[in-house]
Amino acid sequence: MALDINDYPLLAKANLPEQLRALPQEKLPALSDELRSYLLRSVSQSSGHFASGLGTVELTVALHYVYNTPFDRVIWDVGHQAYPHKILTGRAERMHSIRQKDGLHPFPFREESEYDVLSVGHSSTSISAALGMAIAAQQARSNRKVVAVIGDGAITAGMAFEALNHAGEVRPDMLVILNDNEMSISENVGALNRYFARILSGNFYTSLREGGKKILSGVPPLHELASRAEEHFKGMVTPGTFFEELGFNYIGPIDGHDVQGLVNTIRNMRNMKGPQLLHIVTKKGKGYAPAEADPIGYHAVSKFNPDDKKQPAKKAGLPTFSNIFGSWICDMAEQDERLQAITPAMREGSDLVRFSKAFPKRYFDVAIAEQHAVTLAAGMAIEGLKPVVAIYSSFLQRGYDQLIHDVALQNLDVLFAIDRAGVVGADGPTHQGAFDISFMRCIPNMVIMVPSDENECRQMLYTGYQYQGPAAVRYPRGSGTGIAAEQAMQLLALGKGKVTRQGKRIAILAFGPLLSACQYAAEQLNTTLVDMRFVKPLDDALLTELADSHDYFVTVEDNAVMAGAGSAVNEFISRAKLNVRSVNLGLPDQFIKHGSQQEIYTELGLDSDGIYNSISALK
Repeated sequence: MALDINDYPLLAKANLPEQLRALPQEKLPALSDELRSYLLRSVSQSSGHFASGLGTVELTVALHYVYNTPFDRVIWDVGHQAYPHKILTGRAERMHSIRQKDGLHPFPFREESEYDVLSVGHSSTSISAALGMAIAAQQARSNRKVVAVIGDGAITAGMAFEALNHAGEVRPDMLVILNDNEMSISENVGALNRYFARILSGNFYTSLREGGKKILSGVPPLHELASRAEEHFKGMVTPGTFFEELGFNYIGPIDGHDVQGLVNTIRNMRNMKGPQLLHIVTKKGKGYAPAEADPIGYHAVSKFNPDDKKQPAKKAGLPTFSNIFGSWICDMAEQDERLQAITPAMREGSDLVRFSKAFPKRYFDVAIAEQHAVTLAAGMAIEGLKPVVAIYSSFLQRGYDQLIHDVALQNLDVLFAIDRAGVVGADGPTHQGAFDISFMRCIPNMVIMVPSDENECRQMLYTGYQYQGPAAVRYPRGSGTGIAAEQAMQLLALGKGKVTRQGKRIAILAFGPLLSACQYAAEQLNTTLVDMRFVKPLDDALLTELADSHDYFVTVEDNAVMAGAGSAVNEFISRAKLNVRSVNLGLPDQFIKHGSQQEIYTELGLDSDGIYNSISALK
């Protein structure tokens, strides 16, 4: 049943920020309750990111109430915090379409709304972008205000600290709000997170500080000494001084669910000069008990009945490629105590939960720090350990220099298990794994493998692990093909493809999981079908042999056509002067928007019918 905004009387009067700002401030707590309820009901019907948005309801109301958006800039970091922002900026009645083809984008998206200042999906970008906007406002003397909201663990990334350091030097007027909910997607990890959480949650600092003041307050000559001692102690233990040393005026922490307090504080800070940092404390999943109790499980949800107080049980089905990896790495760790697993805050998504419990001393969640993850692996490899970096394709982009400079240049023994390669679907262009073949193929020393099914994935992971040098296995999001993965692990011959069907005139060269979609065309058109298996090194001998008996090579890949696997084949045809023409099917030269995987494949002509139509035109 579709939601009716008129069932939420205050929210119906606050469809846009200028309407929100017309409400009396005393109405904001009730409005926040309606907004949280609307968010709960809409996401339960549409699916999508959930717990993070529940935690930012009051903050979103306060920001749009105090600031003159969209003239004033509010930049959201980790875009899944921004569902309440979408609701309050004219998109409430389209929330049912979020993450669906032609519907609302899953994250803030500049093409969708003037209130979405920065398109986001990856974390830790807000402070850098806000600093750039604040510098521009300062130079234009526009009196435009700029706010960056960073949270859900994004402060753990080095880029955030680079921006804080620079802002403290440039000192423009800007506000950074640290939304401290003790979570990223998995639990926050690292010394900095523990530091913030521990110091301000207890009474040790307060009691010691106040006790010292009391002892010394009656001795006037020692008053200055007491003040200095307090500042020295504060500098050792509180995050306030940490940020102040970076050049920010720090205020907090304050209750991020007290909308009146937030409005009053943010209003006071709005016109303060120089860089400001407001530290708020929120609860991920706030207002919905199951999400509060399990913020990881409710980070993103399928459709569910919120009145049941539980998500529907997942239907048993084929194992995902992530599951194949999760089983393989546990099996491999039993055999080789040198194996170390590294992930940048994606334990659940990469299926490393079982490994993290079984081998806690060999499991390293580095938080949202992809660059560090790659170079950490390099350091381990230098000392004879066997690191496996489990990382999403679109997140590996963020560690590209480290992949080249710290791993491949030194030919170090690191295995990259690249999840979410190819079309990922509903998370849209920021998460599509469209470029990893293209950006890895040009790197010397790299081996790149593309499994077409579950068993190949397991055997390629083993092959890459045993290979002496940098190797990558890229596999897609979602379920496998139904081919059981053999328990026994076997080395695959490096750079060797496999002819799965012999035909005439046309050879379909399939790189990865689209092999199954090619089967229909191969059978209907009597073509040869090849499971290429390796992008680098290519099976040059097989290509040379096939060129003697075929007129066309048709390459099919779940990666950008430009510089992808098909380009590798084209380069070899030219280099070897083969007498064969080539056609390359894959992702076009555009950013792939959101929709289900199957909808995207169909639209791009990469489903069975689309591949058939492209090849039949060659007959």
